[in-house]
Amino acid sequence: QVQLVESGGGLVQPGGSLRLSCASSGTIFSLDAVGWYRQAPGKQRELVAVIIKGGGSKYAEPVKGRFSIDTDNARNTVYLQMNSLKPEDTAVYYCHAHYRRRDYWGQGTQVTVSS
Repeated sequence: QVQLVESGGGLVQPGGSLRLSCASSGTIFSLDAVGWYRQAPGKQRELVAVIIKGGGSKYAEPVKGRFSIDTDNARNTVYLQMNSLKPEDTAVYYCHAHYRRRDYWGQGTQVTVSS
């Protein structure tokens, strides 16, 4: 069982930055994959960024060059640094982990980009 707790969401103006954090109850380096998804109102949940064990990191096209995912193994925490935010980045952001063929989700944190 893996528990994930997100933090760091909020309201930010276009062009601003936010850093999301996701604390894991399991050791980050043992997870098969860990990353972030988002879901905007009326839309399906979509992948934002992911770190795959032994496979590096991958990003969705809309966030490439603006978002960055990294981990702190000592704190069992994964981060999503979001820069140059746009109104279309507004969504609930979910932390996700894949471990031993099971998927785990955090409760989500709201990110709103608006002037």
